[in-house]
Amino acid sequence: MESTKKPLYLSIEECVDYIVDEFGPEITIGPPLGLGKPVPLVNALYQRVKNDPGLCLTIFTALSLEKPSWTNELERRFLEPFVNRVYEGVPDLDYLTDLRKNELPANIKIHELYCKAGAYNNNPEMQQNYMSTNYTHVVRDCAINGNRIYANMLARNDGNGHRCYSAACNADTTIEALSEFRKLRQHGEKALCIGVVNAYLPFMYGDAEIVPEEYDIIIDTGECDHPLFNTPRMPVNDPDYMIGLHASSLIRDGGTLQIGIGALGDSIASALDMRHNRNDVYQKVLRDAGIEERYASLIKEIGGTGTFEQGIYGSTEMLVDGFLQLYKSGVIKRRVYHHIGIQALLNKGLITEQIPPETLSMMIDREVLHPYLTRRDFQSLQHFGVLREDLSYESGEIITPEGRRFSANLDDPENLAEVSRNCLGTCLKNGAVLTGSFFIGPRDFYNTLCDMPEAERRQFEMVGVEVANQLYGNEYLRALQRKDARFCNTGMKATLLGHIVSDGLEDGTVVSGVGGQYNFVAMSHAIPDARAVMLIKSTRQESGKVLSNIVYNYGHVTIPRHLRDIVVTEYGIADIRGKCDSDIIKEMLKITDSRFQEELLAEAKKHNKIEADYEIPEAYRNNTPERISALLQPYKAEGEFGPFPFGSEFDLVEMILAHSLKVLKQKYNSDSADELGPMIEQMPDTPPGNAVPMLERMGLENPGNSDEKFMQKTVLAGMKLAGML
Repeated sequence: MESTKKPLYLSIEECVDYIVDEFGPEITIGPPLGLGKPVPLVNALYQRVKNDPGLCLTIFTALSLEKPSWTNELERRFLEPFVNRVYEGVPDLDYLTDLRKNELPANIKIHELYCKAGAYNNNPEMQQNYMSTNYTHVVRDCAINGNRIYANMLARNDGNGHRCYSAACNADTTIEALSEFRKLRQHGEKALCIGVVNAYLPFMYGDAEIVPEEYDIIIDTGECDHPLFNTPRMPVNDPDYMIGLHASSLIRDGGTLQIGIGALGDSIASALDMRHNRNDVYQKVLRDAGIEERYASLIKEIGGTGTFEQGIYGSTEMLVDGFLQLYKSGVIKRRVYHHIGIQALLNKGLITEQIPPETLSMMIDREVLHPYLTRRDFQSLQHFGVLREDLSYESGEIITPEGRRFSANLDDPENLAEVSRNCLGTCLKNGAVLTGSFFIGPRDFYNTLCDMPEAERRQFEMVGVEVANQLYGNEYLRALQRKDARFCNTGMKATLLGHIVSDGLEDGTVVSGVGGQYNFVAMSHAIPDARAVMLIKSTRQESGKVLSNIVYNYGHVTIPRHLRDIVVTEYGIADIRGKCDSDIIKEMLKITDSRFQEELLAEAKKHNKIEADYEIPEAYRNNTPERISALLQPYKAEGEFGPFPFGSEFDLVEMILAHSLKVLKQKYNSDSADELGPMIEQMPDTPPGNAVPMLERMGLENPGNSDEKFMQKTVLAGMKLAGML
């Protein structure tokens, strides 16, 4: 299909008919990661193939989203009202529903390239059909496996009488897929691009803007207008907050930031908000925690603890809620410009967003602007505000509205002076405060984007993953824009020698996926002043036991140790870039939970990786949860470090219940689970007054039978374990 060919505007069923007629009986389709899947279309195609054994369907995708589910009656009573409230009108993915029931038809295969963390650990179908790939290789690898249909959700804009679409939440693979499928068609292969409009989707700008002609089929019938799947904010606990505090001290004013979704991303955003807006409290916490003293030289070298006068630019694969919160709080505000000359002058502090008279001469002197302005040069400078928007260009001359003409040849000093005096704008425009590839978030995240005026929303540009996650293609400009970058990523485990484990277990079990993590780590080594910051919780609970996430060695690696950089746990910062093995081990031991330090040290000595007489310094031997809890408690009493720093879909009663049920489950899975029975029996027949709202929320305030009475007492036991009674 040529770019000038008009797309077919079809209904869902007409589109499915078209797919079956053109591609049957072997059909492959690649909906994008996460939010951008056109669920009604995917479901209709799935049901068509499910009911026709003569057809086969292969789906290549990632992060298939599903609503929270329950495994017992107590969980149902807690989750069902919440799910009905928060996900009202959000459709389920039929293939995921059948997969969970082990009812996926034999003629349908699902290949996930990235999974919701831990969602399929025990699912043979998904484990066997998982396809590991870097985010930047997704389109290529799906094409290698025969994918010839791409379908994504679109937003629509009819402003100024001109219809335009936006890949919005999933510019990530959409931009590249449209381009690659165009090439396939030019080589005579069948390939189909389908855009599905959803009126609930915020219209985003940047490369995400797409003309209708890029698609073969567009479904714009209203059949796919449904509320967006949302991800309620996760609670942030004490270790999370400490990780965020440590990481926040590594962020330089005027620099660049990447963070991810979830509690650790929120913890960094919360700490940066405190640093900027409550700096006195922030400084005190750093002193009390010993962060300022222990890491003074590192903070001075690469980070800071002051407020953000220049602000931060967000350069990330995922636009998460934390970025919008930092934008609202005045931290995300550094704009970048897609012009090497402008960006170079900004980085050197030679210009600000206010345009000085010497701007053109400085660009020419530094050879980032040719002294003869072509029409393209003129239009670019005009787009970014360096030249006035009311000027025109004709036959090598710059023309004012009054008819004055200036030569576009700025090699003549007198002419350059005249152009600088008469043609410059007053301030830069069309800059971006954030560049991202995809998004998903809570409901108010979508509302914030939708409610933004267009000019403000344009600052959040959405681009393809091949732009967001790497430097290739425009290395010099992207490195200028991403100066002092801190690419913060989450891992599951780290070894004493600096390996990072983020996506799987040593037995081959896939937990999530590589995604873009390798891309950002590699980029941190390619940009001279960038750093990769890996965030690792020092411990985890497994079968009721506390285990260390810092291990001596591990049989699976996501980021190899030759790409090691900075590792942060709740206990500190390990700067391990460029260090030898014994020094890496020493730094990693300093940020390890003290319950596991000696065992790990002994293992390192056993393998001759550290001096036989080395002892962990006394200052790092008190890495305990109790110390962290004691440190943060006075601040909590003053309203800091709450469980949901940016609000929650849960109300107060639900927060108490969620915490109580979580503690109860941990107790049930622990070595002391046998204590639960007697504790439940000892709960009072008449519930305490402060427990009544929680029991009402669970429908257990007036138990109607013995089962409900037992559940009532179980909830009370959970509240007691959580310190709520």
